[in-house]
Amino acid sequence: MLSVLLAKLLATAAVVVGVSLAVGKLGPRLGGIIAGTPIVLGPGYFFMLQEHSPAFIQAAALSTLHALVATLLFSMSFVVTAGRLSALASLAIATLCWVPAALLFSRVHGGVGVAVLMYLAMLLLAEGVRRALRLAQPVIVARSGWFDLLLRGLLAGVLVSVATTLAVRSGPLLSGMLVGFPVGLFTIGWTLHERYGADVARATVSMAQKGMLSLVAFGVVTATLVGHAPPMVVFLLSLLASMAVSAMLFLISQWQFRRAWARRRDAIGP
Repeated sequence: MLSVLLAKLLATAAVVVGVSLAVGKLGPRLGGIIAGTPIVLGPGYFFMLQEHSPAFIQAAALSTLHALVATLLFSMSFVVTAGRLSALASLAIATLCWVPAALLFSRVHGGVGVAVLMYLAMLLLAEGVRRALRLAQPVIVARSGWFDLLLRGLLAGVLVSVATTLAVRSGPLLSGMLVGFPVGLFTIGWTLHERYGADVARATVSMAQKGMLSLVAFGVVTATLVGHAPPMVVFLLSLLASMAVSAMLFLISQWQFRRAWARRRDAIGP
C-alpha cells in the first residue's frame, strides 16, 4: 500500500512540476493553453479510470464538478479577504468555505447538467464580485520559483495518491472531492501574496476563475463517456476537451486585449 501511495505521489508531482516548467518555456500562446490543462485532475483520473468501475468514475466525476463549483466560492473568499488579512489566514477562511460548500453541492440532485448550471451561476456571481471590487490587472510577470513548483507538486501528489488509494474505501464522493480541491489556487494565492502583495494575488486568483471552465470540460466528458468507451480513450478525449476549452478562452482573451488596445489607440488619435 505504501509503495503504491508513494508511486502515485511521485508520478503526480512530476507531472505538475513538468507542466509548470513547460508553461514558462513555451511562450504565452502555448503556455497559456497548457496552463489550463487539468494537471491535478488528469493524474487523478488516469489512475482511477484504470482501477475502478465506470459507475465509480461517473459518481466521482460528478463529485469533482460539485467541488469545482465550491472552488469558485474558495476563490471569491480569498479575493474578498486577502486585501485585509495575511495570505495563510485568507486561504484558511477560503478552505473553510470550500469544504462545507463541496459537501453541500454534492447533495444536489440532477446529474452533470445541473452541476454545470450551478457552476455557470456561481461563475456569474464571481464575475460580479470581481467587478464590484474593481480589481486591477496584475502588471507583474510572476515566475514560479522552485519552492512554488515543489510545493504545488507535493500537495497535488498527496491529494491524488490519497484520493485514488485510501479515500476510495469511503466511496467515489470523497475521491472526486479530493482531486477537485484547488491546489493550484492555494499555492498561487499563497506565493503571490507573500512575494508581490495582496493586489497581485487577488487579481491573479480572480482571473483564474474563467480558466477553470477547462476543468469543467474534463469532468463533463469523463462523466459522460465512461462506460461507453475504453478507459484510456475516455481519458484522452477528456484531456483534449479540456485543452480545446483552454485554447478557446485564450483566443478570446487575446481578441479582447487587441480590441481594447485598438480602442485606446483610436481614442488617443494619430
